[in-house]
Amino acid sequence: MLRADYVEVVGRALSEDLGPNGDITSDSVIPEDSMSRGIFVARGEGVVAGLEVAAYVFEALDPTVVFDALIEDGDRIPAGGQLAVVAGLSRPVLSGERTALNVLGRMSGVATATSRLVDAVSGTEARISDTRKTMPGLRALDKYAVRVGGGMNHRFGLYDAVLIKDNHLAAVGDIASAVAAARASVSPGVMIEVEVTTLGQLAEVIETDADRVLLDNMAPEMLREAVGMVAGRITTEASGGVTKDNVRRIAETGVDIISVGWITHSAPQLDIGLDFT
Repeated sequence: MLRADYVEVVGRALSEDLGPNGDITSDSVIPEDSMSRGIFVARGEGVVAGLEVAAYVFEALDPTVVFDALIEDGDRIPAGGQLAVVAGLSRPVLSGERTALNVLGRMSGVATATSRLVDAVSGTEARISDTRKTMPGLRALDKYAVRVGGGMNHRFGLYDAVLIKDNHLAAVGDIASAVAAARASVSPGVMIEVEVTTLGQLAEVIETDADRVLLDNMAPEMLREAVGMVAGRITTEASGGVTKDNVRRIAETGVDIISVGWITHSAPQLDIGLDFT
């Protein structure tokens, strides 16, 4: 992850928390020269992500505050495990506490959710992917957390890959024309994917120059038939209705990719606290 991916995000987060008057609780209660040391502790088991971003929260408030990570992003941590130590002037440490915890909790929650799906499909050829269903403004952080959890990223936005969906087809008229127009327009190497909901549409896609087909909301039996029809000619992606309970059955149909929106839009936060010592 690039530093530029989170500098602006952290700046906005601190600005909305501190507002025009700063941390009036810490500034009024804590002596200006007070020093503190705190330990970030996981309240539950999970995969950690976002340590670099959390460290920057304190750097942005006071460069003299020291943030010492005890583990690395991608490490699994048990309940009660320690993530990092922060030490320095008490006021900036307290002022940055909630923003740092929000970042760590959300990113670690995404990484943990992704990791559990990756574990569930272990031994198959399927890979777990995210979607564009990310929190507005946090896409770079969400997608980084997916990678930390062992998943892969789908397109980052509308600018880096073509995904022809049902509404595009309704406006254009047919799959072959849409794919041909896209191929003529985009640069070589840009992926072109088509979303389908029926095997008839899939048969049309196979005859085009598309790179990938998105098999939307198909039951495992239909997915298995779709994979057989494709016979390795293009990449297959299953999406829609994926849960921890059915992801293994979907993977065993032979699809190449399983894309899951909820790992970024609804993943539970990993509960992390900051305990002063």
